[in-house]
Amino acid sequence: MSSTATPYGMVPVKMLGGQYHTGAFRKIPIASGYDTSIFTGDLVKLVAAGGVEKDTGTTAATPVGIFVGCEYTDPSSSQFLQRQYFPANTAADDIVAFVVDDPDVIFKIQADGSITAADVGENAALVQTAGSTSTGNSKVALDASSTATTNTLPVRIVGLYADPENAFGDAYTDVLVKWNAGHQYGNTTGLG
Repeated sequence: MSSTATPYGMVPVKMLGGQYHTGAFRKIPIASGYDTSIFTGDLVKLVAAGGVEKDTGTTAATPVGIFVGCEYTDPSSSQFLQRQYFPANTAADDIVAFVVDDPDVIFKIQADGSITAADVGENAALVQTAGSTSTGNSKVALDASSTATTNTLPVRIVGLYADPENAFGDAYTDVLVKWNAGHQYGNTTGLG
């Protein structure tokens, strides 16, 4: 697993403090015709016009949470769909994203390089790559070369993801992260 670069975005695994993540999410609208695809594991942000859009930030981000699917009435077939990703330019009046928006969620993410035990507690940037339309999964990864004390980086490494095939120093380490800076529910300035 950790010897191959297979980024999968950010996957909720538990809560800060060790509690289980129950899979809870909030339904938040996506504007009809929004021109960017959003994949499961991508960061999303609230926008002033209402609803969410993909957050493409790398060294800084302002996420409200992680996209984990969506639902809408297909404009071509009139069928109600639930999908793992939102296809860009979908025109429907009832599009809603499923968003894991709790600021205390701990996520699993693959680094684009090696992470060591000394990196735990460091902050890191993200690598934004287009997701897969065949799986619906994100390809967002942690930028291994960016680990630092910089307080504006979007995520903080809190540990190693426990898996027998994953270890510190692996070529593509899977780590646990939490929001470090920019989560919209912690920002005291409104969207306006």
